[in-house]
Amino acid sequence: MACASGLLVASACGGWEDRPNSAAPAQVRDASEWSVYGGTDSRQFSPLDQIDRDNVDELEVAWTYRSGDLTTKDAPSGPTSFQATPILVNGVLYFPTPLSRVIALDPATGAERWSFDAQIDLSERYGILASRGVAYWEDIQRPAGEPCARRILFASIDANLWAIDASTGRLCGDFGDAGHVDLNPDAGEHSSRNEYGVTSPPLVLRNHVVVGAFVLDNVRTDVPSGVVRAFDARTGTLRWAFDLAPPGFDYATRPTSQAGYALGTPNVWAPMSSDAHRDLVFVPTGNPAPDYYRGEHADMDHYGSSVVALRGSTGEVVWSFQTVHDDLWDYDVPAQPTLVDLDIDGKSVPALVQGTKMGFIFVLNRETGEPVFPVEERPVPQAGAAERLSPTQPFPVKPPPLLPTTFEPWGFTRWDQGKCEDALADMRFEGIYTPPGPEWSITYPAPTGGINWGGVAIDPDTRRLYTNAGNLAMKVRLMPRAEYDAKKEIGFDVIDTAPQLGTPFAMQRDVWIELAAPCNPPPWGVIAAVDLNAGEIVWREPFGKLRDFTPLPLDVAVGMPSLGGPLVTGGGLLFIGAAPGHWLRAFDVDTGAEVWRGLLPAGGNATPMTYEVHDDAGQARQFVVVAAGGHWAFHEMGDDLSDTLVAFALPEDR
Repeated sequence: MACASGLLVASACGGWEDRPNSAAPAQVRDASEWSVYGGTDSRQFSPLDQIDRDNVDELEVAWTYRSGDLTTKDAPSGPTSFQATPILVNGVLYFPTPLSRVIALDPATGAERWSFDAQIDLSERYGILASRGVAYWEDIQRPAGEPCARRILFASIDANLWAIDASTGRLCGDFGDAGHVDLNPDAGEHSSRNEYGVTSPPLVLRNHVVVGAFVLDNVRTDVPSGVVRAFDARTGTLRWAFDLAPPGFDYATRPTSQAGYALGTPNVWAPMSSDAHRDLVFVPTGNPAPDYYRGEHADMDHYGSSVVALRGSTGEVVWSFQTVHDDLWDYDVPAQPTLVDLDIDGKSVPALVQGTKMGFIFVLNRETGEPVFPVEERPVPQAGAAERLSPTQPFPVKPPPLLPTTFEPWGFTRWDQGKCEDALADMRFEGIYTPPGPEWSITYPAPTGGINWGGVAIDPDTRRLYTNAGNLAMKVRLMPRAEYDAKKEIGFDVIDTAPQLGTPFAMQRDVWIELAAPCNPPPWGVIAAVDLNAGEIVWREPFGKLRDFTPLPLDVAVGMPSLGGPLVTGGGLLFIGAAPGHWLRAFDVDTGAEVWRGLLPAGGNATPMTYEVHDDAGQARQFVVVAAGGHWAFHEMGDDLSDTLVAFALPEDR
């Protein structure tokens, strides 16, 4: 394989080295479109098929781009996680960096067209330095060449919404306050910068730009509001707000922000999706505050861990479906809802598919919110809980869970297994939804795993879903307030503990590991295909290998936790990075067999996208692009971080 030039290139195809950016701007070319985050209907699918199973092993690095936006855990702001998926509109590639810059590139060469800097304060610590995407809006009331007739809409990590001229990178001065809207004041007071921000792209529906935000978990009961707001894409004027307080909420006696939004509600930190034909916005919700204990604030769970359909023009609730009742496990809905029309019993059904941290996949009618396949309310464990619980939880009958819901302790050796058995004997575990309490308990699957923000990919022709899911166990304990206060008083650093102020308990949690290995059986990460028409798993394979992440020469199919999502193409390929290690992989969609992997400068902990560019002679070239930045969680375990966008393609002279 030839090693292509660019800002960062493969050195002898076996490593990576810096080189000057020699890419020149390309002449105007026709290009395919990927104009919204997640692609059409959020399916993470493209019909492009120039790259297929027969030639994928010829892929080479076509170009790379380094943003320079890279910090480590020792920086005042914390480490970056380059998680962006670009969009391609009118022949230009747009994406954000972890430090809240927006970059426009030539899609054929990776040459920079322009960059915009939101100038966030890097002297402050952020909960996470990441931004997953941007949105595009076109003002049909303006001539095409007029400034800001085409806009990139972007929400920065410090919770500001920006409107940028798509052609020049300059601010659109007629939007909000000289080009931006500050989302912070109306949401409520912050005790620190990392309590409130935006990591997911805004959503554009007609002339509205809709934005949610993350709210830091487990801090206190009166954290900022999780309100979802829609602004006029032309002027930045607020058009509607969805306050996630429960029906009948007493705004006169309960804490609210200066704008009157309820504090401590669920929030919408994951990407949203929309059905423009039906005027619907679909929002995946998180947990109310704090995650692991609510007490007198239990009513705030009404919209928690749910998919909520809003009327796009007004923000009114059309329907809601809750995936977890009284969620005390941090099982918030983490992924973008995905839309596809299914063939069920000979009838076309407009479906919404929602992946979850539990490894469950809920398939709903997107017009009504009713399950397409049966969902059963099954009894769940109750013993040891510190507060009232729902006696049942919803379990989809179809598709089957991608992950097991219970396990027996495991180890590489019988001695390892014995250590895990001894540890479990002092903890509570009765399967999924074992409630947290003052004694240590096991949460399985862990809220860091299952299907996370990378979401699912769906081929609309075959109606097959493809996704990756992590599978680790976590130990959790509610620490009585007096114990927590006493330890803090003497200066004891309570590791992995959150204060949950306003409740009787702090919270401790950590991945359950004994002797440097997880105690639940592998695979610790899987990749799977699901037939959505039938509601059946087609194949499921371990995903990720120990040898890619450890110095041990182990080629064991244990799978690994993963962060990032899949891309499916018309060439019969599933592209995904996500797992620890520096690889973008391609799998055969029919069998799950790995057919190619390409070296990256760091982990591809993002979701790839693909597009096609036509040269002056009309010849097409398909590119697959992934943000290779690594992830702060894997960085803590020794993996690399980077700032590199990498584009792969077949050789030009083939």
